[in-house]
Amino acid sequence: MRTETHDCDGVDLAVAVWEPEAPRHPPVVLLPGTGLTAADWDVVAADLSRDRTVYAVDLRGHGASAWPGTYSIELMAHDVLALLPQLVGEAGHLDLVGHSLGGLVACRVALASPLVRRLVLEDVGLPRQRRPNTPNRPRGELAFDWGVVEQVRPEIDSPAADWPDVLRALAVPVLAIGGGPSSFVPQDTVRALVDTVANGTLVTIAVGHEVHAGEPTAYVTAVRDHLDA
Repeated sequence: MRTETHDCDGVDLAVAVWEPEAPRHPPVVLLPGTGLTAADWDVVAADLSRDRTVYAVDLRGHGASAWPGTYSIELMAHDVLALLPQLVGEAGHLDLVGHSLGGLVACRVALASPLVRRLVLEDVGLPRQRRPNTPNRPRGELAFDWGVVEQVRPEIDSPAADWPDVLRALAVPVLAIGGGPSSFVPQDTVRALVDTVANGTLVTIAVGHEVHAGEPTAYVTAVRDHLDA
């Protein structure tokens, strides 16, 4: 594994890269959830990289990427849209996996980028209005800018009105992996997301919100089945 830094329209994104000796499938790009970094994908990336190049991204305000102080789902999607051609070229194709916030970013990226071939959304529901409940900042040093929570959480509590249209317009096959009843994401919203997209499949691995960490073997199996179909 090596780490690269890419200039994405003035915002530097750090990307961890795993490369196999002989890739047999398109590359896959992994986007983590709020407060998490590329390192959160280490176990999954090590497995997937047996037969494809894997790129795990620190979103803006996270890890070794730039912390510009301004954050939104749209800005994060803009960064990733600028990144993808640098990874595979303008004529290439790749698969996109997003967990939680990374999944919402991935939806907007997949809608706008012709490079995305297949999409995996981990414990991501159809965004719905909900009662605001912004958490308090934990004590000590964090691996991300707390401003991400302060600025992005309101977008999730009061989501943009175009989310159903974004999901309906996705042209790529979508796998949604739900975390089951112990997840804080209402699983009926995950089902609603699958019902909204044109080509969606739901798999539930009942270990909570961080499915890839709780059951990495089952998670990778589901991801491979989707990406290699």
